[in-house]
Amino acid sequence: MTTALILIDVQRGFDDSAYWGRRNNPLAEANIRALATAWQQAGLPIVVVHHDSAVPGSPLAHGAPGNALKPELDGIVPALTVRKSVHSAFHGDVDLHKWLQDNGIQQVVTTGVQTNRCVETTSRVAGDLGYRLRYALDATFTFDDTAPDGSVITADELARATATNLHGHFGEVTTTAAVLASL
Repeated sequence: MTTALILIDVQRGFDDSAYWGRRNNPLAEANIRALATAWQQAGLPIVVVHHDSAVPGSPLAHGAPGNALKPELDGIVPALTVRKSVHSAFHGDVDLHKWLQDNGIQQVVTTGVQTNRCVETTSRVAGDLGYRLRYALDATFTFDDTAPDGSVITADELARATATNLHGHFGEVTTTAAVLASL
């Protein structure tokens, strides 16, 4: 079964802690790089997704320096690039679902930023569309956020909630090591 690696919003703008706040998982980029390198060496398809934010002042705005990919993706040659301004990579400037179908891809591995936003949303849509989903949780990161009641939910708590939301319902939540072991 052909498996595509979907690298979601691995962009320099997420390094702006003054804008985003405290993040979790400092090993995410190393895990993303390990997956991307293994995929490229195996000749498997890689999809790179860019978030072009429409939010004024966002470091992810199209044309802003933060819109560029992080250096961990230097030298990675994607089979497909998708640009989007919403959470799901399936709602970007390219019909990702059609491209995956046209290329006989039945399984996807999702990674990137933010764990509980664009990576989770893309993963949910992939699961709903019938793809076998593997979500490499340790190859993602997110930021603390404020709940409607004003309390702060930590990035680690948000990642745990994402894992709970996805695992067994939309696909498998797993690790970089487990994904690499199955290549």
